[in-house]
Amino acid sequence: MLLREILNNTYSYKVYGERGKRNMTETFNETGKKKGLSKKFIVIIVIALLVIGGSVSAYVLLTKSAKAQYFSAEKNTIDFMVDRVKERYEPEVKWLEHTEKNPTETSLELSAEANIPGSGFGMMSPQAIINNSTITLTTQMDRKEKQIASDIKASFGEMELGDINFYMTADKVMLGLPFLKETLQVNDKDLGKLLKEIDPTTFNGEEEIDFNTVFEAMEGTLSKEDRQYFKEEYITMIYDKLPDDAFETTKETVKVDTKNVETEKITFHLSEKQVKDLIVTILEKMKDDKRLKEIIKEQMELQQFGMPTTGMANPMALDIDQMIEEFDSSIDDAIKGLKDFKIPNGLTSIIWVSNDLIVKRDFSISMGPTNEELGTLTVKGTHLLSDTEQKFDYEFSVGDSVNKETMTVAGDLTWEDNKADDSIKLTAGDFELSYEGTETLDDNNREFERVFSYNDQVNNGSLTWSGEATYENDQMNSENTFSIEAPNISQDMFSLHVAKDAKTIKKVDAPSESNVKDLGSMSMNEIMQYIETEATPQFQQWLMGITGAGSQIGF
Repeated sequence: MLLREILNNTYSYKVYGERGKRNMTETFNETGKKKGLSKKFIVIIVIALLVIGGSVSAYVLLTKSAKAQYFSAEKNTIDFMVDRVKERYEPEVKWLEHTEKNPTETSLELSAEANIPGSGFGMMSPQAIINNSTITLTTQMDRKEKQIASDIKASFGEMELGDINFYMTADKVMLGLPFLKETLQVNDKDLGKLLKEIDPTTFNGEEEIDFNTVFEAMEGTLSKEDRQYFKEEYITMIYDKLPDDAFETTKETVKVDTKNVETEKITFHLSEKQVKDLIVTILEKMKDDKRLKEIIKEQMELQQFGMPTTGMANPMALDIDQMIEEFDSSIDDAIKGLKDFKIPNGLTSIIWVSNDLIVKRDFSISMGPTNEELGTLTVKGTHLLSDTEQKFDYEFSVGDSVNKETMTVAGDLTWEDNKADDSIKLTAGDFELSYEGTETLDDNNREFERVFSYNDQVNNGSLTWSGEATYENDQMNSENTFSIEAPNISQDMFSLHVAKDAKTIKKVDAPSESNVKDLGSMSMNEIMQYIETEATPQFQQWLMGITGAGSQIGF
């Protein structure tokens, strides 16, 4: 997961599709088993090749060599698309940046509308309950002070469930339930003791949940310092190691969409030996990189939100120290196995550049344990980019001499006079996923309709998301409607409404600590006594109150 995050967050471009990557790994893994190659070996090789093929475009290039032109075009193309997205969604981007720097309160009200034939009549029919039910979630957040406060209200028909309150800081969690007079609390330093009280055979009393990781996750998995480290230590190194004579340029006119475009064709080719040498250099640096291992460990802990890394409390937990050891041994296996691994044609990536932007691409690599068991990954496509329209058409294929999987992605995105008309279609075999969207922006008020459709020749359907959103300096609001359409389901049969109101606040409202039940400071006997003598009677009284002694829902 960390290596994938490194690629996602640090490097500017990836040359494979998710499905293609999965199929490629499976294809290589099947053939690799015949020669004793491990799946980890294949993953490491693929990652290293992808790093070579596209990642160094994030490096700042100052020369005009063919190598510099190649990666400059990669970077310029990515930057161009990012800038177009930021321009189109400027109000949303500004609001997001505002929430990162200021405490805000966001209220979401969910309601539904059903028109279900044969669902019955009366106030207690399923249709009536759906049409008269709401859920309201109000959340206050201050990222700088590391505070979150949430309140959930729900009503189903005529039944009001009361409020559920949640409050978290970097060192404690508080929970208020509608049937309890007191607020429950657990401090991070008391968690180990509490877990041991609950299950002394599994826990030793020293386990901790680091609530701070929740706030760290909001800031992104890789810090700015970590991204800079990878840029300086790896991207710069890879760029310097790539031989200048691996790049060459020629002039060529190519057809993109319906236009003939004069381009600079830049071919990047590494021989089998050059690919292997570069991969070994990267892997050896990774193995000896203590900082990298610290980042891997931090990422694993972050993904587990500070939960204990072993024990029944977290069945999905990873033994981090063991993972680091396996990381080292996997690198050793990869370096050792790479000697006999076959990459007969090396790596070839060709781009056609016009006005410093890529308009066409052709990437290919074949590799496997033997020359008879090669798996091939190819990426071919075009894109025509302007300030008002971005067209692209790509084909990803992966496979061997027996099986081959192909996925195509084509799109046409337009944004002119604050109006959008977009279409994107992804096709893989018999499966087709498409998107059609229209938008208008008028004085920070956006109206939109977005339709997501699928078709696999057996089933088909669509999800429509329509509504409007208004953004101001310190507040925003939106109205959203979601509806589905499928065989035997009409669009007006069921719809979900989401009303969102957000505003800037001075600070997060912390719950009163005058009536707090600190579970972390209690023994197991005290907790059981509290549940039996206080919590359970309060729950029973609350339940009887909202259900009319249970007569309406079968109690």
